[in-house]
Amino acid sequence: QVQLMESGGGSVQSGGSLRLSCAVSGHSYSSRCMGWFRQAPGKQREGVAIIDRDGIPTYADSVRGRFTISQDNAKNTLYLHMNNLKPDDTAMYYCAAGRVAWLRPVGYNNWGQGTQVTVSS
Repeated sequence: QVQLMESGGGSVQSGGSLRLSCAVSGHSYSSRCMGWFRQAPGKQREGVAIIDRDGIPTYADSVRGRFTISQDNAKNTLYLHMNNLKPDDTAMYYCAAGRVAWLRPVGYNNWGQGTQVTVSS
């Protein structure tokens, strides 16, 4: 059973930075696509950034140039480096694993519990 555990969320002011981490256990880490998704109150869950089995990232238009997804295979950990944060980035952020390589939540079978990111203006 794949287990994902996020950490690193918090409250920052607009323009600030955070780094989210996702510790992965229970499967062959490199055999899956990994991604970060977020969900704000009253909104649907949306893809933020994913990284496929070849290590190629894909970003949502809203975060491209500000967020960077990376992974440390030796530590089985996925990261999301977030810079120049904006109030619209406020959401619960989730780590997910699956066999698809797109930004839609559908097809990702394993999810963490989420970590809250709050950006104030």
